Amino acid sequence: MSEALTPETPEAVLDETADEAGEEEPIKQRKNGLYPGVSDELADSMKSGWADTELRGLTPIAQAEYTAARRAALSARFPGERLVIPAGNLKTRSNDTEYPFRASVEYAYLTGNLTEDGVLVMEPATEGHKATIYLLPRSDRENGEFWLSGQGELWVGRRHSLTEAEQLYGIPASDVRELPAALAEATGPVRVVRGYDAAVEAALTDKVTAERDNELRVFLSEARLVKDAFEAGELQKAVDSTVRGFEDVVKVLDKAEATSERYIEGTFFLRARVEGNDIGYGSICAAGPHACTLHWVRNDGPVRSGDLLLLDAGVETHTLYTADVTRTLPINGTYTEIQKKIYDAVYEAQEAGIAAVQPGAKYRDFHDAAQRVLTEKLVEWGLVEGPVERVLELGLQRRWTLHGTGHMLGMDVHDCAAARTETYVEGTLEPGMCLTVEPGLYFQADDLTVPEEYRGIGVRIEDDILVTEDGNRNLSDGLPRRSDEVEAWMASLKG
Repeated sequence: MSEALTPETPEAVLDETADEAGEEEPIKQRKNGLYPGVSDELADSMKSGWADTELRGLTPIAQAEYTAARRAALSARFPGERLVIPAGNLKTRSNDTEYPFRASVEYAYLTGNLTEDGVLVMEPATEGHKATIYLLPRSDRENGEFWLSGQGELWVGRRHSLTEAEQLYGIPASDVRELPAALAEATGPVRVVRGYDAAVEAALTDKVTAERDNELRVFLSEARLVKDAFEAGELQKAVDSTVRGFEDVVKVLDKAEATSERYIEGTFFLRARVEGNDIGYGSICAAGPHACTLHWVRNDGPVRSGDLLLLDAGVETHTLYTADVTRTLPINGTYTEIQKKIYDAVYEAQEAGIAAVQPGAKYRDFHDAAQRVLTEKLVEWGLVEGPVERVLELGLQRRWTLHGTGHMLGMDVHDCAAARTETYVEGTLEPGMCLTVEPGLYFQADDLTVPEEYRGIGVRIEDDILVTEDGNRNLSDGLPRRSDEVEAWMASLKG
């Protein structure tokens, strides 16, 4: 990684504001940099001789009409109020390196823009709101920002001009560096999505309240409960790439056996980066007893023939929609008798859960249906004393089922998390909602309440289910689920 000439912050360039003597602030150099400074001749050279790279006649992004409709719904909910939705800023990983940036879901949902430091401001107008997207403009070549700043375009790449951004996103664009001062002067009611941009929040500190801001966040979370046609299409893309990622893993299980779970993690990550933006969450590549740890993301354990591999992973698209799929696979391609017994029980529970996903059904119905099947199995196997109703009432099955049977899915793997309980967990399913159905059974390696043959076996099967007008559609049905079909699929991939 090359060493920038100046400190890591964008401010470390010639200060355009004059000091008391009317002179520019000197360039601040990086401590221990190899160049002591910049000569006047070099600075002059870097100002000129560059081609015009402005892009003209750009086509709006695919979701522009959808983001406009989402902003219209937001405007109707909060008439007469200024609404401020930031994308967020880069976060330092260590010293002068940053984590990869991911725009806030609220901002991306309303604009389609994914760049750091952006802010959507919706100002009340005579009718509705006037939306403006505040962005960093192209790096300034006159003052040297483009090559002297650690975030200048020479170092981190070209960004769109404000004119280009207007064409792409269908929203008037302005320089975000002017926004804090403008917000400080704002009057009237204001709401902001908190937690993403400290400078924006500081400019509004005397104008907002936590209660009102939370209402804005809740509304935007609930707005995402029902997906529009664009979102449904992106979720299908995410799932299709994820299916290919699972196929990739099966083809290299022999290499994983020779190394570790990390080989599985890296294999899936390659597919996610080639076809999408990233993984949607930390991949769970849990072999053997690690499958009993729900969020096993260390992925540093052995992969052994005869054990199961619980792979829970999802590709995130370039528009930030993620899949969330789990399969529990026999590493050598064939389930043992006890593995198949447990797997088939989870499959039966998932079938019951998926069947309960219907428009008009209660959100809880799919969870209750799957939990009942698993509880019946646990009672049947003599692992817990019945009757089934007693076990369910006391929640005794949870020792082995552990988690809820699913969650909403979208731009977050656990989407719509800020929605009110009455509209989410206690709500009713509607066409366009997308959720996971993922029952599981987990018998910890040290659980002395179950026979030894059960211990260390963990099974989860998870699919992404879209609620339709007449039922549901399994977006991830490209991956087999039934145990015999899984074995046949793995055999075909291994040749």
